[in-house]
Amino acid sequence: MRTPLNIRKIFCFIYGIIGMYVAQGQHTNNITVNLNEETKELHIQQEFVYQNNSSYSLGFLYFNDWAHAYSNKNTGLAKRFAEEFKKSLHLAKDSERGYTEILTAVDNDYRGLHWKREKSADILKFRLNSPLLPNESVTLFITYKVKLPVNKFTSYGYSNKGDYYLKDWYLTPSVYNGKWHLYSNKNLEDLYTDVTKTTVNFNYPDNLYLTTNYHVLGNSKFPTRQLAQLKGSKQKSCEILLNPNKRFTTHVTPYMTIVSDIEAPKYNSIVQGISINNVAKFINENLGEYPHPQLLVSQIDYNKSPLYGINQLPSFIRPYEEQFQFEMKFLKTALNSILKETIFLDPRKNQWVNEAIANYLLISYVEQHYPDQKLLGKLSKIWGIRSFNLAKMDFNDQYPFLYNVTARKNLDQSLTTPNDSLIKFNQKIANKYKAGQGLTYLGAYIGKEKIDQSIKTFYKYYQSNTVKVLDFESILKRSTNTDINWFFDEYVSTDRRIDFKIKNVEKRKDSLIVTLKNKEGTNVPISVFGLKKDSVVSRYWFKDIKDEKTFIIPKKEEDRLVLNYDKKIPEFNQRDNWKSLKGFLAGNKKLKFQFFKDAENPYYNQVFYVPILSFNIYDGWAPGMRLYNKTLLKKPFVYDFAPSYSFREKAFVGYGRVSYQKLLSKSGLYLANYSLRGSSFHFQENSRYSTITPAISFGWKPDNLRSNKREFLSFRYVNVFRNKDERLGDFETPPDYSVLNARYINSNNGIIDYSSWFLDAQHSSDFSKLVFEWEYRKLFQNNRQFNLRFFAGKFLRNKTTNYNNPNFYSFALDRPTDYLFDYNYLGRSEDSGLYSQQIIIAEGGFKSKLQNPYANDWMTTMNTSINLWKWIEVYGDAGLLKNKGLKERFVYDAGVRLNLVTDYFELYFPVYSNNGWEISQPNYEERIRFIVTISPKTLIGLFTRKWF
Repeated sequence: MRTPLNIRKIFCFIYGIIGMYVAQGQHTNNITVNLNEETKELHIQQEFVYQNNSSYSLGFLYFNDWAHAYSNKNTGLAKRFAEEFKKSLHLAKDSERGYTEILTAVDNDYRGLHWKREKSADILKFRLNSPLLPNESVTLFITYKVKLPVNKFTSYGYSNKGDYYLKDWYLTPSVYNGKWHLYSNKNLEDLYTDVTKTTVNFNYPDNLYLTTNYHVLGNSKFPTRQLAQLKGSKQKSCEILLNPNKRFTTHVTPYMTIVSDIEAPKYNSIVQGISINNVAKFINENLGEYPHPQLLVSQIDYNKSPLYGINQLPSFIRPYEEQFQFEMKFLKTALNSILKETIFLDPRKNQWVNEAIANYLLISYVEQHYPDQKLLGKLSKIWGIRSFNLAKMDFNDQYPFLYNVTARKNLDQSLTTPNDSLIKFNQKIANKYKAGQGLTYLGAYIGKEKIDQSIKTFYKYYQSNTVKVLDFESILKRSTNTDINWFFDEYVSTDRRIDFKIKNVEKRKDSLIVTLKNKEGTNVPISVFGLKKDSVVSRYWFKDIKDEKTFIIPKKEEDRLVLNYDKKIPEFNQRDNWKSLKGFLAGNKKLKFQFFKDAENPYYNQVFYVPILSFNIYDGWAPGMRLYNKTLLKKPFVYDFAPSYSFREKAFVGYGRVSYQKLLSKSGLYLANYSLRGSSFHFQENSRYSTITPAISFGWKPDNLRSNKREFLSFRYVNVFRNKDERLGDFETPPDYSVLNARYINSNNGIIDYSSWFLDAQHSSDFSKLVFEWEYRKLFQNNRQFNLRFFAGKFLRNKTTNYNNPNFYSFALDRPTDYLFDYNYLGRSEDSGLYSQQIIIAEGGFKSKLQNPYANDWMTTMNTSINLWKWIEVYGDAGLLKNKGLKERFVYDAGVRLNLVTDYFELYFPVYSNNGWEISQPNYEERIRFIVTISPKTLIGLFTRKWF
């Protein structure tokens, strides 16, 4: 039962006041550290006074040792990298790693403390010699050294240019509030540590310049060394940057002192100062006064959370004016640093609050200072680009747009999802943008000025204190008499999408009867705009539409009604957001042909066209025109037709596909896909094949969206029609045939451990067969990669043995006949020459060409390889094949594999097989096999897989 609104407000207010004024003792931390430039080690003596602010006695204390996350290949950080297809830490040399070595640990009675590492390796557990009572304190004296990692894994550590970036480099106390919050380092910028009063005496070489987020009390110089004393009060981790050259500039503004090295080589340093002053003024007016002596705004921090989008293009095609580019970079980095230094929420579980505030202020800054800024910047004015809908989008339209990138893929996650459970695209972009857009949405509903004041109130009263999401929620609710529970209950706490449509509009003499449908059932308010041409003449908000609801509004001069016209709401689908009031035909969307892919335009049926060029040796180079409706955001219904003209055959070829994808849920059975595909190309001179294939498939995935595990079940009915040049003779098998194919796939695609298997069944009038295939790859800790593939196939019945070509449907050792036309052969009918050397690892998977390579009864093979050095591997294949009426035969081969890009570009050099020593036989170059993938979509997947 929901608590009444006024009672909830009172409760939230009292809770906030209590949390604000409960006095708590602050931990005290004194650190003396010496940097050894030769060994890249920090020698640290740390005196830590731990104040027990809880109501419980403590027998153990936990400390974050995040530098140790770089110590081996099994830490949380290494596993995180592996999930994102980064193997740099796994393959690192020991000299490149980082670690912490504890030398001594004693308490204030100089009694030794027993300590151990938790399973995560970067959390230390100290057992106290006597229980620490509430409101009591204990002093720990810890001596240790930190070996810094090279900065190629993350920005932390040292570079080969003599730079150092020290972040989370010393032991910090884990948070205890009735339970310990122990978070491993996963390169998420979310260290959760108690606030401390910290003094750092830092000894470092005299050839380096020091910059820090702490207050510099003094800096003394000695022969060959320097000693800096740093102090932070009510702050968390101390960041230190050391550089051989002075990179940072101090900017003293009326609002705060800023130390920065944000790069803008084409933007004059004087006007940079003016921009920094403008940004500091905006932050002071819209957030509040920064409480610390100086703010560190570094290029390193910006690189960790950049302005994603086209601003990351090379500088010579940078689309934005230098002033806008610089100010947005500076503002985003400054806001992130300020909120991290002052608002102490749980950064792993409640990160959305800071992200909402930061991105809301970024949106507000653009609205206030650059209201006409387009998403494509200067590119939006160029002929050929300006006609694109993407070019007409405002800069702030990117927030709902980029959120929908994962929503349309069924990968969106709630804002309350812990940081380490988010897929990378959500963690870096989509959830941050949804959070900021959410406050904009709420502001449009209750009034922007109320959101602005709530943010300033929250920052004023909760900075540098322990804070909870409830504190922010209570302030927002006290700012308005309107019920905004939906914002926290639906928008923030769930991954349910927002999608409305105007189902019907009935015109009366002086009113309009409007029926709205909530397509997703997410109970949030929706805005309705009345437009006359492109001018807004009316605006309404409607709420509590659980399914369908009818409203009566005054009739003005509207010629159409549009939902969410100002795009303040990150709606899932806007293609059905409008209704014309001019009659039935006026409501039909016009057809719009447009070059290349574009963002969706909800007022048109968009058809995109783009020239294409395909190749095989029979059709030659075949130019054509691809026509499709797929926009930059994924759509459920897609068609794609690509007619081409083969100059070699002087005939039309190409393919076409129509598909509909139904998103079912986030996990378990998550999608169903229905499709119809056809193609027509040549397989020999003046010989054509055509296929028509209806199909249905289903997909399953686990609850953990970061998991690469997937399961698919597909059914298709492949219909093949062939015509052959009379000069080439008759077909050796019936020219036309149909095959019913069912396949189950189970895969877990990881860069360290890869496992995939499938079970395939085929049935036609001439045969029935079963196939099982399993593939496994393992990257060992000695950096050896082992590959294993197993194949087994069996004919349940086979009536093709009496055909002139009895092997057309048979299993093949090295080059399947591909009667279903699944493989991208450059020359599928070739048995000699370069194109016959193309290999696709399927069925037997052999690399050598052996005599009698077909089996019309059963076949089982195993393919293995292991690397010798980087991408140079040795391979070996072995198997048994059986033909009807003959005894089974053992086959084998071995050689060298150049695994340049696995599955995309590989070379195979046979050495020994049933043929003997192949390397010594004549025309050896004809025995070399190759794999090449020229599909852009497949290659792009190499770079996008880490994001999704």
